Amino acid sequence: MDTRQLHQFVTLAETLHFGRASELCHISASALSRNIRQLETESGVSLFDRDNRSVALTSAGASFLRYARESLAQWELIRNQLMEESGELRGEVAIYCSVTASYSFLYELLSQFRAEHSGVEVKLHTGDPEYAIQRVQAGAEDIAIGARPDRMPAGLSFKPMAKTPLVFIAARNHPEWLPAKGRRDAEAWAAVPMILSERGLARSRVDAWFKSKKIQPTIYAQVAGNEAIVSMVSLGFGVGVLPQIVLDNSPLADKVTVLDVRPQLTAYDVGLLTLEKKLRNPIIRALWEQLK
Repeated sequence: MDTRQLHQFVTLAETLHFGRASELCHISASALSRNIRQLETESGVSLFDRDNRSVALTSAGASFLRYARESLAQWELIRNQLMEESGELRGEVAIYCSVTASYSFLYELLSQFRAEHSGVEVKLHTGDPEYAIQRVQAGAEDIAIGARPDRMPAGLSFKPMAKTPLVFIAARNHPEWLPAKGRRDAEAWAAVPMILSERGLARSRVDAWFKSKKIQPTIYAQVAGNEAIVSMVSLGFGVGVLPQIVLDNSPLADKVTVLDVRPQLTAYDVGLLTLEKKLRNPIIRALWEQLK
């Protein structure tokens, strides 16, 4: 069964954006457009109204979306039943995580699983951890490794793997703009150039930290992905904030130092993320239960 076109249609119907949908489906926007046109040709109707600025479902597209979701759900149900009856897991599982998480957690997670379920193909995608929940919710990934959000979205399951502090780091050679250890008050911090994540849990927590001190921070750079923060900080561009586990796995860890900043930021809970309904899939459940 090749259900990829139905998955692609559902993703586009939910995002209403060819660029985002193609990224989630791991194909080019032009390939996605061709596949949607093929569905429209086979169904004999237009499923989307689209122009250079917007994409919208037609009434026929809304009906087809119900059919696509029901078909995918029924296929998933019968596939799971057949696997359980055979007693052997076969298929694939898509996992999303950051490069750091792949170093830190994948061996423990997958070594025994692969030994017990050699018929399962693992597809690994790496990227910014702040997209982990979004990609799981969109159906682009079965499981992600990421931080537990302050508020868990409905229908999402989380299984903890580790806890890691959020730390402030600076270049080891102590740049001249860095306040002396005895003078890290609000006025001193306001002049410190900061290198922060563009978005996500770390950014929201450091923003709250500055707000609690009534500081308007000086933002030198905003980056996607925590690994790049270590690089920029090591060059002396500013103070960064990132999970300790990223620093521990960085080849530039000896070029920076962790600052003793109080109060400390709330630590990250890192673990597995998946949709609750996905745990009905024997492959997903087996991988989930692999983590003790």
